[in-house]
Amino acid sequence: MTHIGIIGSEGRMGAALCDVVAEAGLTHAGGIDRGGDASALAASSDVLVDFSVPDALEATLDAAVAAGIPIVIGTTGLTERHHWLIDEAARTIPVLQTGNTSMGVTMLAALVRQAAARLGEDWDIEIVEMHHRHKVDAPSGTALLLGEAAAEARGTDLASQSERGRDGHTGARERGAIGFASLRGGSVAGDHDVIFATEGERITLSHHAESRAIFARGAVRAAVWLTGQAAGRYTMEDVLGLG
Repeated sequence: MTHIGIIGSEGRMGAALCDVVAEAGLTHAGGIDRGGDASALAASSDVLVDFSVPDALEATLDAAVAAGIPIVIGTTGLTERHHWLIDEAARTIPVLQTGNTSMGVTMLAALVRQAAARLGEDWDIEIVEMHHRHKVDAPSGTALLLGEAAAEARGTDLASQSERGRDGHTGARERGAIGFASLRGGSVAGDHDVIFATEGERITLSHHAESRAIFARGAVRAAVWLTGQAAGRYTMEDVLGLG
């Protein structure tokens, strides 16, 4: 039986994860929050699931590496240094990092990648996302995940191609750009629309999250899958066999 340790157990996602672990008949090895002992939790777990804050990630990775156990990272708002730390940890243990653990969003990213690869730059790409009023980062990790999928399919770099926060006299849209719009309000769990628009027609690929349980179910599925993998860096597409 898989023993799952939860980093950020007192947050909204932490509570949802605890429920799903119980429903799946797995063992909740315990959980910690800010100031908790990640090393002690890792020592009693088969795999860690982290939905905490970026500042805690380095200590969590160190604990997972020291214990020799896999880790699923769903924390968003990561910097280049965080991704470097993840790459280093993945030399020793299996690490799955993603901006969204939903199975539906994983499939959406695959569809976005396929559409972006097959449609030319005459098709503009815009990504619109909406989340609850408490979300602190924008664009969302999911929106960036979808943008990366589109950019990779086109052989471009998202950092140099993205357009965000348009306001005032911005001029014409740049060819090949990937636009982002972030909406915040109410209790929305997460809505994402990827719009491909060209002269005379438009395609919209969408995903609407109705509860955090979908992210928890995906994270638990990923955690169980990850325990059987070799050291390396993985994505949710690998869990679905799409990688």
